[in-house]
Amino acid sequence: MNRATPRAVMAIAAALFTASLALFWPGIAMYDTVAQYGQVLSGRYDDWHPPAMARVWAILSPLGPGATPMLVLQLATYWLGLGLIAGVLARTGRKRSAVAILAIGALPPFLGWQGVVLKDAQLVGALLAALGIVCWWRLATRPLPSATLLPISLLLAYAVLVRANAVFIVVPLVVTLVPRPAHPFAKLVTGLVAILVVLGVAPVVNHQLLHAQRSGVEATQALYDLAGIAARAPAGDTTGLTQSESAAVIGRHCAKPFFWDPLGDDTHCGTTMARLRSLPIATLYVTLATAALHHPIAYATHRLDHLNSTDRWLVPFRWPSAAPPTASEPNTIGLANPSATARAWERLTASIVETPLGWPIAWIVVAITALTASISRSHDPSGRIATALLVSALALEISFAVLSIASDLRYHLWPMIATAVATVLLADRAPPRRTLVVGASALLLVILSGVAARIALPLPPQTYAGMLR
Repeated sequence: MNRATPRAVMAIAAALFTASLALFWPGIAMYDTVAQYGQVLSGRYDDWHPPAMARVWAILSPLGPGATPMLVLQLATYWLGLGLIAGVLARTGRKRSAVAILAIGALPPFLGWQGVVLKDAQLVGALLAALGIVCWWRLATRPLPSATLLPISLLLAYAVLVRANAVFIVVPLVVTLVPRPAHPFAKLVTGLVAILVVLGVAPVVNHQLLHAQRSGVEATQALYDLAGIAARAPAGDTTGLTQSESAAVIGRHCAKPFFWDPLGDDTHCGTTMARLRSLPIATLYVTLATAALHHPIAYATHRLDHLNSTDRWLVPFRWPSAAPPTASEPNTIGLANPSATARAWERLTASIVETPLGWPIAWIVVAITALTASISRSHDPSGRIATALLVSALALEISFAVLSIASDLRYHLWPMIATAVATVLLADRAPPRRTLVVGASALLLVILSGVAARIALPLPPQTYAGMLR
Protein backbone atom coordinates (compact mmCIF):
# COMPACT_ATOMS: atom_id res chain seq x y z
CA MET A 1 0.00 0.00 0.00
CA ASN A 2 1.27 3.45 -0.94
CA ARG A 3 2.02 5.33 2.29
CA ALA A 4 0.74 8.53 0.68
CA THR A 5 -2.82 7.17 0.72
CA PRO A 6 -3.38 7.11 4.50
CA ARG A 7 -1.56 10.43 4.76
CA ALA A 8 -3.92 11.90 2.19
CA VAL A 9 -6.91 10.55 4.12
CA MET A 10 -5.61 12.08 7.34
CA ALA A 11 -5.02 15.37 5.52
CA ILE A 12 -8.64 15.32 4.31
CA ALA A 13 -9.82 14.71 7.88
CA ALA A 14 -7.74 17.68 9.04
CA ALA A 15 -9.24 19.81 6.27
CA LEU A 16 -12.74 18.73 7.30
CA PHE A 17 -11.95 19.71 10.89
CA THR A 18 -10.78 23.14 9.74
CA ALA A 19 -13.85 23.59 7.53
CA SER A 20 -16.19 22.47 10.34
CA LEU A 21 -14.55 24.87 12.77
CA ALA A 22 -14.91 27.74 10.32
CA LEU A 23 -18.52 26.77 9.60
CA PHE A 24 -19.74 26.69 13.20
CA TRP A 25 -17.46 29.34 14.74
CA PRO A 26 -17.86 30.51 17.51
CA GLY A 27 -20.19 27.61 18.41
CA ILE A 28 -23.94 27.34 18.89
CA ALA A 29 -25.18 27.60 22.47
CA MET A 30 -28.35 25.89 23.70
CA TYR A 31 -30.05 26.54 27.05
CA ASP A 32 -27.83 23.89 28.68
CA THR A 33 -24.75 25.57 27.21
CA VAL A 34 -25.70 28.93 28.70
CA ALA A 35 -26.30 27.34 32.11
CA GLN A 36 -22.91 25.61 32.07
CA TYR A 37 -21.00 28.67 30.91
CA GLY A 38 -22.69 30.62 33.70
CA GLN A 39 -21.17 28.11 36.13
CA VAL A 40 -17.75 28.54 34.51
CA LEU A 41 -17.95 32.31 34.96
CA SER A 42 -19.25 32.13 38.53
CA GLY A 43 -17.05 29.28 39.72
CA ARG A 44 -20.09 27.63 41.32
CA TYR A 45 -21.00 24.22 39.93
CA ASP A 46 -23.96 21.87 40.35
CA ASP A 47 -24.74 18.39 39.06
CA TRP A 48 -27.79 19.20 36.92
CA HIS A 49 -25.37 19.47 34.01
CA PRO A 50 -22.12 17.45 34.02
CA PRO A 51 -19.59 19.24 36.25
CA ALA A 52 -16.76 17.49 34.37
CA MET A 53 -17.59 19.46 31.22
CA ALA A 54 -17.85 22.76 33.10
CA ARG A 55 -14.52 22.09 34.83
CA VAL A 56 -12.81 21.32 31.51
CA TRP A 57 -14.38 24.49 30.08
CA ALA A 58 -12.97 26.50 32.99
CA ILE A 59 -9.49 25.08 32.33
CA LEU A 60 -9.71 25.92 28.61
CA SER A 61 -11.42 29.31 28.97
CA PRO A 62 -8.12 31.31 28.92
CA LEU A 63 -7.59 29.99 25.38
CA GLY A 64 -10.57 31.86 23.94
CA PRO A 65 -13.83 33.62 24.71
CA GLY A 66 -17.24 32.06 25.13
CA ALA A 67 -17.90 28.62 23.67
CA THR A 68 -14.99 28.53 21.21
CA PRO A 69 -12.55 26.41 23.30
CA MET A 70 -15.17 23.70 23.75
CA LEU A 71 -16.15 23.88 20.07
CA VAL A 72 -12.52 23.31 19.12
CA LEU A 73 -12.27 20.42 21.60
CA GLN A 74 -15.35 18.54 20.40
CA LEU A 75 -14.63 19.04 16.70
CA ALA A 76 -10.94 18.15 17.11
CA THR A 77 -11.70 14.89 18.93
CA TYR A 78 -14.54 14.10 16.48
CA TRP A 79 -12.39 14.45 13.36
CA LEU A 80 -9.29 12.98 15.01
CA GLY A 81 -11.18 9.78 15.77
CA LEU A 82 -12.77 9.53 12.34
CA GLY A 83 -9.49 10.47 10.66
CA LEU A 84 -7.58 7.72 12.48
CA ILE A 85 -10.23 5.12 11.57
CA ALA A 86 -10.27 6.25 7.93
CA GLY A 87 -6.47 6.41 7.83
CA VAL A 88 -5.94 2.86 9.04
CA LEU A 89 -8.62 1.57 6.66
CA ALA A 90 -6.79 3.24 3.79
CA ARG A 91 -3.50 1.80 5.04
CA THR A 92 -4.95 -1.72 4.95
CA GLY A 93 -6.24 -1.29 1.40
CA ARG A 94 -9.86 -0.35 2.15
CA LYS A 95 -9.95 3.02 0.39
CA ARG A 96 -13.71 3.05 -0.18
CA SER A 97 -14.35 2.29 3.46
CA ALA A 98 -12.01 5.15 4.40
CA VAL A 99 -14.03 7.54 2.27
CA ALA A 100 -17.26 6.22 3.80
CA ILE A 101 -15.98 6.93 7.33
CA LEU A 102 -15.22 10.54 6.44
CA ALA A 103 -18.60 10.83 4.73
CA ILE A 104 -20.27 9.65 7.96
CA GLY A 105 -18.57 12.49 9.80
CA ALA A 106 -19.86 15.02 7.28
CA LEU A 107 -23.49 13.84 7.42
CA PRO A 108 -25.60 16.86 8.48
CA PRO A 109 -27.48 15.01 11.28
CA PHE A 110 -24.11 14.17 12.87
CA LEU A 111 -21.96 17.18 12.02
CA GLY A 112 -24.85 19.58 12.63
CA TRP A 113 -25.11 18.54 16.27
CA GLN A 114 -21.31 18.59 16.62
CA GLY A 115 -21.47 22.35 15.99
CA VAL A 116 -23.54 22.81 19.16
CA VAL A 117 -21.43 23.13 22.31
CA LEU A 118 -23.16 20.51 24.38
CA LYS A 119 -22.42 17.46 26.54
CA ASP A 120 -23.71 15.13 23.81
CA ALA A 121 -21.21 16.49 21.28
CA GLN A 122 -18.44 16.30 23.87
CA LEU A 123 -19.39 12.66 24.52
CA VAL A 124 -19.29 11.73 20.84
CA GLY A 125 -15.96 13.48 20.32
CA ALA A 126 -14.30 11.78 23.30
CA LEU A 127 -15.59 8.35 22.31
CA LEU A 128 -14.53 8.70 18.68
CA ALA A 129 -11.05 9.88 19.64
CA ALA A 130 -10.58 6.90 21.97
CA LEU A 131 -11.97 4.54 19.34
CA GLY A 132 -9.73 6.05 16.67
CA ILE A 133 -6.61 5.36 18.71
CA VAL A 134 -7.69 1.75 19.28
CA CYS A 135 -8.54 1.26 15.59
CA TRP A 136 -5.26 2.76 14.37
CA TRP A 137 -3.43 -0.12 15.97
CA ARG A 138 -5.90 -2.98 16.17
CA LEU A 139 -7.29 -2.74 12.62
CA ALA A 140 -3.70 -3.08 11.44
CA THR A 141 -3.43 -6.20 13.67
CA ARG A 142 -0.87 -4.51 15.90
CA PRO A 143 -1.00 -4.47 19.71
CA LEU A 144 -1.84 -1.25 21.48
CA PRO A 145 1.35 0.43 22.76
CA SER A 146 1.29 1.03 26.50
CA ALA A 147 1.71 4.76 25.82
CA THR A 148 -1.80 4.86 24.32
CA LEU A 149 -3.51 3.57 27.44
CA LEU A 150 -3.38 6.92 29.26
CA PRO A 151 -5.04 9.04 26.56
CA ILE A 152 -7.62 6.32 25.90
CA SER A 153 -8.40 6.06 29.61
CA LEU A 154 -8.70 9.85 30.01
CA LEU A 155 -11.02 10.10 27.01
CA LEU A 156 -13.24 7.26 28.26
CA ALA A 157 -13.30 8.67 31.80
CA TYR A 158 -14.38 12.05 30.43
CA ALA A 159 -17.05 10.35 28.31
CA VAL A 160 -18.43 8.55 31.38
CA LEU A 161 -18.59 11.77 33.39
CA VAL A 162 -19.93 14.04 30.67
CA ARG A 163 -23.34 12.31 30.53
CA ALA A 164 -25.11 10.51 33.35
CA ASN A 165 -26.14 7.62 31.08
CA ALA A 166 -22.78 7.29 29.28
CA VAL A 167 -21.96 4.36 31.56
CA PHE A 168 -24.29 2.28 29.37
CA ILE A 169 -22.07 3.15 26.40
CA VAL A 170 -18.56 3.05 27.77
CA VAL A 171 -18.72 -0.08 29.94
CA PRO A 172 -20.24 -2.33 27.21
CA LEU A 173 -17.77 -0.90 24.69
CA VAL A 174 -14.74 -1.64 26.87
CA VAL A 175 -15.93 -5.02 28.15
CA THR A 176 -16.67 -6.19 24.60
CA LEU A 177 -13.32 -4.96 23.27
CA VAL A 178 -11.00 -6.43 25.90
CA PRO A 179 -10.03 -10.08 25.39
CA ARG A 180 -10.80 -11.19 28.96
CA PRO A 181 -13.17 -12.55 30.03
CA ALA A 182 -13.79 -14.37 26.78
CA HIS A 183 -17.15 -16.09 27.40
CA PRO A 184 -20.20 -13.96 26.51
CA PHE A 185 -21.94 -14.73 29.82
CA ALA A 186 -18.82 -13.75 31.78
CA LYS A 187 -18.62 -10.53 29.78
CA LEU A 188 -22.28 -9.80 30.58
CA VAL A 189 -21.74 -10.33 34.31
CA THR A 190 -18.55 -8.25 34.24
CA GLY A 191 -20.35 -5.48 32.41
CA LEU A 192 -23.26 -5.39 34.85
CA VAL A 193 -20.93 -5.28 37.85
CA ALA A 194 -18.82 -2.56 36.22
CA ILE A 195 -21.94 -0.47 35.48
CA LEU A 196 -22.97 -0.66 39.14
CA VAL A 197 -19.46 0.32 40.25
CA VAL A 198 -19.35 3.31 37.90
CA LEU A 199 -22.83 4.42 38.94
CA GLY A 200 -21.63 4.35 42.54
CA VAL A 201 -18.33 6.12 41.89
CA ALA A 202 -19.53 8.86 39.52
CA PRO A 203 -21.51 10.82 42.16
CA VAL A 204 -18.49 10.72 44.47
CA VAL A 205 -16.32 12.17 41.70
CA ASN A 206 -18.92 14.84 40.88
CA HIS A 207 -19.54 15.94 44.44
CA GLN A 208 -16.28 15.28 46.26
CA LEU A 209 -13.63 15.70 43.57
CA LEU A 210 -15.33 18.22 41.27
CA HIS A 211 -17.18 19.95 44.14
CA ALA A 212 -20.55 20.12 42.40
CA GLN A 213 -23.59 21.09 44.49
CA ARG A 214 -26.53 18.72 44.53
CA SER A 215 -29.38 20.01 42.33
CA GLY A 216 -31.98 17.28 42.81
CA VAL A 217 -31.48 15.95 39.30
CA GLU A 218 -31.61 12.38 40.67
CA ALA A 219 -35.32 12.80 41.36
CA THR A 220 -36.37 13.55 37.77
CA GLN A 221 -36.65 9.94 36.58
CA ALA A 222 -38.79 8.88 39.54
CA LEU A 223 -41.05 11.94 39.28
CA TYR A 224 -41.54 11.33 35.55
CA ASP A 225 -42.40 7.66 35.99
CA LEU A 226 -44.70 8.26 38.96
CA ALA A 227 -46.64 10.85 36.98
CA GLY A 228 -46.84 8.47 34.03
CA ILE A 229 -48.23 5.69 36.22
CA ALA A 230 -50.74 8.03 37.89
CA ALA A 231 -52.00 9.19 34.49
CA ARG A 232 -52.70 5.61 33.37
CA ALA A 233 -53.73 3.76 36.55
CA PRO A 234 -57.42 3.33 37.48
CA ALA A 235 -58.84 6.34 39.32
CA GLY A 236 -58.50 6.09 43.09
CA ASP A 237 -55.78 3.41 43.06
CA THR A 238 -52.59 3.88 45.06
CA THR A 239 -49.87 5.18 42.76
CA GLY A 240 -47.58 7.07 45.13
CA LEU A 241 -49.53 10.26 44.44
CA THR A 242 -52.51 11.45 46.44
CA GLN A 243 -55.89 11.54 44.70
CA SER A 244 -55.68 15.32 44.32
CA GLU A 245 -52.14 15.06 42.90
CA SER A 246 -53.24 12.36 40.45
CA ALA A 247 -56.22 14.45 39.39
CA ALA A 248 -53.91 17.41 38.79
CA VAL A 249 -51.50 15.29 36.75
CA ILE A 250 -54.36 14.14 34.53
CA GLY A 251 -56.18 17.47 34.36
CA ARG A 252 -53.09 19.52 33.57
CA HIS A 253 -51.65 16.95 31.11
CA CYS A 254 -48.46 16.67 33.17
CA ALA A 255 -47.45 13.19 31.97
CA LYS A 256 -46.04 13.69 28.48
CA PRO A 257 -44.49 10.82 26.51
CA PHE A 258 -42.29 13.44 24.85
CA PHE A 259 -40.53 14.75 27.97
CA TRP A 260 -40.68 15.31 31.71
CA ASP A 261 -40.43 19.13 31.54
CA PRO A 262 -44.01 20.03 32.61
CA LEU A 263 -43.25 18.37 35.95
CA GLY A 264 -40.36 20.75 36.55
CA ASP A 265 -42.23 23.90 35.57
CA ASP A 266 -44.17 25.52 38.43
CA THR A 267 -46.53 27.27 36.03
CA HIS A 268 -47.64 23.87 34.71
CA CYS A 269 -47.15 20.93 37.05
CA GLY A 270 -44.15 21.63 39.25
CA THR A 271 -46.21 22.44 42.33
CA THR A 272 -48.18 19.22 41.87
CA MET A 273 -45.01 17.20 42.47
CA ALA A 274 -43.66 19.38 45.29
CA ARG A 275 -44.46 16.85 48.03
CA LEU A 276 -42.77 14.01 46.18
CA ARG A 277 -39.80 16.18 45.29
CA SER A 278 -39.20 16.84 48.98
CA LEU A 279 -38.85 13.13 49.78
CA PRO A 280 -35.39 11.58 50.25
CA ILE A 281 -34.12 10.06 47.00
CA ALA A 282 -34.17 6.51 48.36
CA THR A 283 -37.77 6.93 49.57
CA LEU A 284 -38.80 8.38 46.23
CA TYR A 285 -37.47 5.39 44.29
CA VAL A 286 -39.00 2.92 46.74
CA THR A 287 -42.30 4.73 46.10
CA LEU A 288 -41.76 4.32 42.35
CA ALA A 289 -40.92 0.62 42.69
CA THR A 290 -44.04 0.05 44.76
CA ALA A 291 -46.24 1.90 42.27
CA ALA A 292 -44.73 -0.02 39.33
CA LEU A 293 -45.30 -3.37 41.08
CA HIS A 294 -48.92 -2.49 41.82
CA HIS A 295 -49.54 -1.12 38.31
CA PRO A 296 -47.19 -2.97 35.94
CA ILE A 297 -49.40 -2.36 32.88
CA ALA A 298 -49.62 1.39 33.57
CA TYR A 299 -45.86 1.56 34.10
CA ALA A 300 -45.08 -0.50 30.99
CA THR A 301 -47.50 1.55 28.87
CA HIS A 302 -45.92 4.77 30.09
CA ARG A 303 -42.40 3.55 29.31
CA LEU A 304 -43.38 2.17 25.90
CA ASP A 305 -45.10 5.44 24.99
CA HIS A 306 -41.94 7.31 25.89
CA LEU A 307 -39.72 4.78 24.11
CA ASN A 308 -41.74 5.22 20.93
CA SER A 309 -41.41 8.98 21.31
CA THR A 310 -37.65 9.04 21.85
CA ASP A 311 -37.04 6.42 19.13
CA ARG A 312 -39.18 8.58 16.79
CA TRP A 313 -41.09 5.68 15.30
CA LEU A 314 -44.89 6.09 15.29
CA VAL A 315 -44.85 9.85 15.80
CA PRO A 316 -46.12 12.85 13.83
CA PHE A 317 -44.16 14.65 11.17
CA ARG A 318 -41.80 17.28 12.62
CA TRP A 319 -41.65 15.68 16.05
CA PRO A 320 -39.71 18.37 17.97
CA SER A 321 -36.11 18.40 19.21
CA ALA A 322 -34.64 16.55 16.26
CA ALA A 323 -32.69 19.35 14.59
CA PRO A 324 -29.94 21.39 16.20
CA PRO A 325 -30.75 25.07 16.78
CA THR A 326 -29.92 27.63 14.12
CA ALA A 327 -29.05 30.31 16.67
CA SER A 328 -27.68 30.50 20.18
CA GLU A 329 -29.97 30.77 23.19
CA PRO A 330 -30.39 34.49 24.04
CA ASN A 331 -27.90 35.38 26.77
CA THR A 332 -25.91 38.22 28.28
CA ILE A 333 -22.71 36.30 29.05
CA GLY A 334 -20.97 36.46 25.70
CA LEU A 335 -22.15 33.33 23.87
CA ALA A 336 -22.52 34.56 20.32
CA ASN A 337 -24.57 33.43 17.33
CA PRO A 338 -23.10 31.42 14.44
CA SER A 339 -22.75 32.70 10.90
CA ALA A 340 -25.42 32.69 8.22
CA THR A 341 -23.66 29.71 6.62
CA ALA A 342 -23.97 27.71 9.84
CA ARG A 343 -27.66 28.62 10.07
CA ALA A 344 -28.14 27.38 6.49
CA TRP A 345 -26.37 24.11 7.36
CA GLU A 346 -28.62 23.59 10.37
CA ARG A 347 -31.71 24.26 8.25
CA LEU A 348 -30.48 21.55 5.87
CA THR A 349 -30.01 19.29 8.90
CA ALA A 350 -33.59 20.04 9.98
CA SER A 351 -34.83 18.69 6.64
CA ILE A 352 -32.68 15.57 6.68
CA VAL A 353 -33.57 14.51 10.24
CA GLU A 354 -37.20 14.18 9.14
CA THR A 355 -36.10 11.25 6.94
CA PRO A 356 -35.23 7.80 8.36
CA LEU A 357 -31.65 9.06 8.77
CA GLY A 358 -33.00 10.94 11.78
CA TRP A 359 -35.09 8.10 13.21
CA PRO A 360 -33.27 6.21 16.00
CA ILE A 361 -35.62 3.25 15.48
CA ALA A 362 -34.26 2.78 11.96
CA TRP A 363 -30.68 2.79 13.25
CA ILE A 364 -31.65 0.25 15.94
CA VAL A 365 -32.84 -2.16 13.24
CA VAL A 366 -29.59 -1.67 11.33
CA ALA A 367 -27.58 -2.19 14.53
CA ILE A 368 -29.36 -5.46 15.36
CA THR A 369 -28.85 -6.71 11.81
CA ALA A 370 -25.18 -5.74 11.79
CA LEU A 371 -24.61 -7.30 15.21
CA THR A 372 -26.08 -10.57 13.96
CA ALA A 373 -23.61 -10.48 11.09
CA SER A 374 -20.63 -9.52 13.27
CA ILE A 375 -20.93 -12.21 15.94
CA SER A 376 -19.24 -14.81 13.71
CA ARG A 377 -16.24 -12.49 13.25
CA SER A 378 -14.95 -12.43 16.83
CA HIS A 379 -11.37 -13.25 15.77
CA ASP A 380 -11.32 -10.61 13.04
CA PRO A 381 -10.20 -7.12 14.24
CA SER A 382 -12.87 -5.39 12.15
CA GLY A 383 -15.51 -7.77 13.43
CA ARG A 384 -14.44 -7.43 17.07
CA ILE A 385 -14.43 -3.63 16.99
CA ALA A 386 -17.72 -3.51 15.07
CA THR A 387 -19.29 -5.85 17.63
CA ALA A 388 -18.13 -3.62 20.49
CA LEU A 389 -19.58 -0.55 18.77
CA LEU A 390 -22.92 -2.25 18.16
CA VAL A 391 -23.14 -3.64 21.69
CA SER A 392 -22.51 -0.17 23.12
CA ALA A 393 -25.08 1.37 20.77
CA LEU A 394 -27.78 -1.16 21.62
CA ALA A 395 -26.97 -1.12 25.33
CA LEU A 396 -27.70 2.60 25.47
CA GLU A 397 -30.90 2.16 23.45
CA ILE A 398 -32.04 -0.64 25.78
CA SER A 399 -31.38 1.58 28.79
CA PHE A 400 -33.85 4.12 27.41
CA ALA A 401 -36.65 1.62 28.03
CA VAL A 402 -36.21 2.31 31.76
CA LEU A 403 -33.99 5.38 32.13
CA SER A 404 -35.04 8.25 29.89
CA ILE A 405 -37.14 11.37 30.41
CA ALA A 406 -36.84 13.26 27.10
CA SER A 407 -37.02 12.61 23.36
CA ASP A 408 -34.22 14.77 21.97
CA LEU A 409 -32.47 13.23 18.96
CA ARG A 410 -29.07 14.27 20.36
CA TYR A 411 -29.37 11.56 23.02
CA HIS A 412 -29.12 8.98 20.23
CA LEU A 413 -26.11 10.46 18.42
CA TRP A 414 -23.63 7.87 19.68
CA PRO A 415 -25.79 4.83 18.82
CA MET A 416 -26.39 6.24 15.34
CA ILE A 417 -22.75 7.10 14.64
CA ALA A 418 -21.47 3.87 16.21
CA THR A 419 -23.85 1.85 14.03
CA ALA A 420 -22.75 3.70 10.90
CA VAL A 421 -19.04 3.17 11.64
CA ALA A 422 -19.59 -0.50 12.55
CA THR A 423 -21.48 -1.10 9.31
CA VAL A 424 -18.55 0.29 7.31
CA LEU A 425 -16.08 -1.88 9.24
CA LEU A 426 -18.16 -4.94 8.38
CA ALA A 427 -18.57 -4.00 4.71
CA ASP A 428 -15.45 -5.87 3.63
CA ARG A 429 -17.39 -9.13 3.83
CA ALA A 430 -20.92 -9.89 2.65
CA PRO A 431 -23.27 -10.77 5.53
CA PRO A 432 -25.27 -14.03 5.46
CA ARG A 433 -28.06 -13.67 2.94
CA ARG A 434 -30.77 -14.60 5.44
CA THR A 435 -29.53 -11.95 7.90
CA LEU A 436 -29.57 -9.33 5.17
CA VAL A 437 -33.06 -10.26 3.97
CA VAL A 438 -34.58 -10.31 7.46
CA GLY A 439 -32.86 -7.06 8.41
CA ALA A 440 -33.87 -5.29 5.22
CA SER A 441 -37.48 -6.47 5.63
CA ALA A 442 -37.61 -5.26 9.22
CA LEU A 443 -36.13 -1.90 8.23
CA LEU A 444 -38.66 -1.53 5.41
CA LEU A 445 -41.51 -2.32 7.81
CA VAL A 446 -40.27 0.24 10.33
CA ILE A 447 -39.89 2.91 7.66
CA LEU A 448 -43.29 2.29 6.05
CA SER A 449 -45.10 2.30 9.41
CA GLY A 450 -43.19 5.41 10.46
CA VAL A 451 -44.14 7.21 7.27
CA ALA A 452 -47.79 6.17 7.72
CA ALA A 453 -47.79 7.59 11.27
CA ARG A 454 -46.32 10.86 10.07
CA ILE A 455 -49.04 11.15 7.45
CA ALA A 456 -51.91 10.20 9.74
CA LEU A 457 -51.03 11.97 12.99
CA PRO A 458 -51.66 15.71 13.45
CA LEU A 459 -48.71 18.07 13.42
CA PRO A 460 -47.42 18.65 16.99
CA PRO A 461 -46.76 22.10 18.50
CA GLN A 462 -43.52 23.51 17.11
CA THR A 463 -42.53 25.49 20.19
CA TYR A 464 -41.24 24.43 23.59
CA ALA A 465 -44.10 26.25 25.32
CA GLY A 466 -46.60 24.50 23.08
CA MET A 467 -45.21 21.06 23.98
CA LEU A 468 -45.52 21.87 27.70
CA ARG A 469 -49.29 22.35 27.51
